[in-house]
Amino acid sequence: MKMNIKYFMFLIISGGLLVSCGDDFVDVDPKYQITSGTYFTSEADYENALIGAYDVLQSTYVNVILGEIASDNTHAGGESATDVIGWQQVDRMEHTPINDNLDDIWDWNFAGVQRAAFIIENEDKYDFEGKAQILGEARFLRAYFNFELVKWFGPIPIKPEGQFQLGDVTAYPRASVDEVYAYIIADLETAVQSMATTPVEVGRASKYSAQALLGKVQLYNENFTEAASNLNAVIASQQFHLYGTQGDEDYADLFEYAAENSAESVFEIQYTGEEGAGFGCLQCSEGNVMVGFSGIRGYSGPVFESGYGFNLPTQEAYDAFSDADLRRDVTVLDIEAWASANPSVNYNVGNPDPVTGHTGYYNRKYLPRQNENQGDANLTQPNNYRAIRYADVLLMAAEAMVRGNLSESQARGYLNQVRERAGLEDVTSSGNDLLEDIYEDRRLELMGEGHRFFDLVRTGRAAAAIDGFTAGKNEVFPIPLEEMQFAQGTWDQNSGY
Repeated sequence: MKMNIKYFMFLIISGGLLVSCGDDFVDVDPKYQITSGTYFTSEADYENALIGAYDVLQSTYVNVILGEIASDNTHAGGESATDVIGWQQVDRMEHTPINDNLDDIWDWNFAGVQRAAFIIENEDKYDFEGKAQILGEARFLRAYFNFELVKWFGPIPIKPEGQFQLGDVTAYPRASVDEVYAYIIADLETAVQSMATTPVEVGRASKYSAQALLGKVQLYNENFTEAASNLNAVIASQQFHLYGTQGDEDYADLFEYAAENSAESVFEIQYTGEEGAGFGCLQCSEGNVMVGFSGIRGYSGPVFESGYGFNLPTQEAYDAFSDADLRRDVTVLDIEAWASANPSVNYNVGNPDPVTGHTGYYNRKYLPRQNENQGDANLTQPNNYRAIRYADVLLMAAEAMVRGNLSESQARGYLNQVRERAGLEDVTSSGNDLLEDIYEDRRLELMGEGHRFFDLVRTGRAAAAIDGFTAGKNEVFPIPLEEMQFAQGTWDQNSGY
């Protein structure tokens, strides 16, 4: 089967309805009508539906950039203190239920849940060799989207029997966080049993993608023994290694095109610049919108392309790296130092606000590189997102081993593998000091990748680290107002909003 996940035309499958513009949609020839009850009649139908589910992953760029802006790693940036006002509000911890950008996270991730559920609820319609793999990937994707939703919003509605239909919002209450985690874990445990150990095709999830996500979900749910078991299984598979530690690999290339889908990638979201995009439908872009938005404003010079100047690392985040840490210059671009070393460089300074504005630093991991992308260059950057890296797996396993009182020596070994790649000395700490070392290395290793806010929240450190963070409120974000209106009083808003 060849699905071409990175290069396909957008397939719309939503609740079994195909909707077009204009008035003639009301008079459709019956032979062209497709419903959830009639769609799945061939292997190709399942393949195309799975492509549709994978495609929504590309819109999760907003989860990544906002996950950084919400943390102590970056400022919102942009042109001014009102540029993409929803991001500015999140940066200040002043967001409300009327925030279009948070609404995007809700809508686009639930779209992913819907598309994956469409496949699962129709699993018995047609039999063919390889269907178990497709169903496993669908369950992985449903779990991935639901995990994002529970991280951002806490309790969410779940519908085990399949897709949500019109009107369901009043019939399905928000399930508790424990119930949501149980649902996610059940999907992933099923996926692990039915998926191939290596991706069927580049860009698709494997058994170890599902097992790594399962370990991460269990870590968030503080099931440390189970988390360690699943993460250790990924490590023991010997399918992955830290990029730059074998062969002719260069660690400096980890976030360059050359290292996409490398041996460090446990799961990677695919992007392409082959198809144009517009602001009218950012979620339709096949390119990584986050990358263009993170680019240097008004930039001209070598290596990089211009962008909108959002998601700017803070001085404190830059200073968290030691001078010996190889990760600093891979993670953060010091624009003044770069311009000094490259006299042809020109750039503009954007948002001057001292709380959310220009810092002089950029997220180098996801800056736009010079390429031949189509359409609006700021919306169609082809940089893949490394959603689950092997370094993350090692650090999560180390944390689970310490917090679960399982093996400090094994935890130190995992942590030191990551530190050695960064050019740093091994740690010899134990107990709470070892745990703090793991937390610190997680920040430095994963900075710019959208994990920091949720790491701070799940470990109870957010109030101390994030300016404006209110304990008991800002651990989750408000349910969008329109969703509360759809629920017609059957849901309670998150506390404090």
